[in-house]
Amino acid sequence: MRAQQTGGGPDDGADALFGLEDIDPGRAPRPQGNAGPLFRDGPAARRLLSVGTIFAEPAAAASPRGRQVLARYPDAEVVPVDSHWRIPDLHGNEQNVDRWVRIKTETLVLGEKKTLTTRPNGRSADWIAPGPANGCAMACAYCYVPRRKGYANPVTVFTNIERTIAHLSRHIARLGPKPEANQCDPLAWVYDIGENSDCCVDALISDNVADLVHSFARWPAAKASFATKFVNPDLLLLEPRGRTRVRFSLMPPSDSRLLDIRTSPVESRIAAAGDFLDAGYEVHFNLSPVVLRPGWERDWSLLLRHMDDVLPARVKDQAAAEVIMLTHNKDLHELNLGWHPRAEDVLWQPRLQEPKRSQNGSWNVRYRSDVKAGAVAAVRELVAAHAPWLRIRYAF
Repeated sequence: MRAQQTGGGPDDGADALFGLEDIDPGRAPRPQGNAGPLFRDGPAARRLLSVGTIFAEPAAAASPRGRQVLARYPDAEVVPVDSHWRIPDLHGNEQNVDRWVRIKTETLVLGEKKTLTTRPNGRSADWIAPGPANGCAMACAYCYVPRRKGYANPVTVFTNIERTIAHLSRHIARLGPKPEANQCDPLAWVYDIGENSDCCVDALISDNVADLVHSFARWPAAKASFATKFVNPDLLLLEPRGRTRVRFSLMPPSDSRLLDIRTSPVESRIAAAGDFLDAGYEVHFNLSPVVLRPGWERDWSLLLRHMDDVLPARVKDQAAAEVIMLTHNKDLHELNLGWHPRAEDVLWQPRLQEPKRSQNGSWNVRYRSDVKAGAVAAVRELVAAHAPWLRIRYAF
């Protein structure tokens, strides 16, 4: 184990009850009953996450959830850090851009979520909940999460999940029953639990997502929701009881092969919908991001036709969708040029885009209002023509 050097000197764990090297990680969890081996223990999961270095806040590593993660990667080098947000070897190192994907494969961060905030949304969900993680092992070229981190964006696991669950329990209790239906849900308050990560990937690393799914199964006034681009069959072993909505993010396969690096194939995401519905999840779709480039309408038509052809009626009967046009960012554009410049050929289109301040106050680049309005109308027409059963909850 090596200590990470920071501006204030090395973190020697002086304030901790014991050092990271003294932690007994315990046993890794095993599947219950006759479920068989977990997907997260198999070769596909290991290819996505072959962790060799774990940057860890000492308190996070010492927690039960931290010990679970350390047990999953017993050969990883553990590097103590003061803060999961400020790791000069990782986030502040410009040379890491050349290793963008490798870092996602080989590195994890353990931290505690210090500030627990649930804020209103009204689009994907009624509320954005504190998530179980930040960052991702996948490498979608348009992802907004790395904009705040700098030159690397591996998964940070928040180990104090019990505080998040207690926070949500109090928030739901204060709200009481939902007074009226809205586009998020007719009956339940919907909480997005995966705004800054992909919960299907997070579930490869720890039981944080399982704990949240089990908690929402007990809360009749609320429903969890998350978008995903990764098919993790381990989630089929949970018992969501209709209280978790999985939103499979879709785009034409040709776009996905260029932009959705390390994700499950689009066809696999569509094929998984029936299995997730049968396991007790509500299944929706995100048509996102819609990237405008020559031939985009033709390719979206083919995707919608494929969905209509292969999805079973039971999925169609309860499905709904969000349509989200591409949002980009100048800093992310420049970062992508360092590791995946071909993506910027379609993502960075100054003649079609204009700056716009986002809900969180940052400046992004979006399609011009006239361009965006025309594209949203075109997507609605394509859905009506090729997948008329797919209710569009909102489009922007």
